Amino acid sequence: MENASQEIEQLAEKVDELIDKLFSLEEENRSLRNINDDLLKERSQLIEKTTQAKTRVEAMITRLKGINHQ
Repeated sequence: MENASQEIEQLAEKVDELIDKLFSLEEENRSLRNINDDLLKERSQLIEKTTQAKTRVEAMITRLKGINHQ
């Protein structure tokens, strides 16, 4: 009977450890999702800035070509 009691106690401890690990992993997952969201926003902003810079450079090149052909 004592052996079964020890096994139940050990099982209960393992379940508690698994619950703690679950909470820890959920928090880590939430944190990583927030970081990912921030990085996706930053990427989008960088793409937009790159597109704007490309447009400005192309406009300058067009103007320079026009100056050279005069």
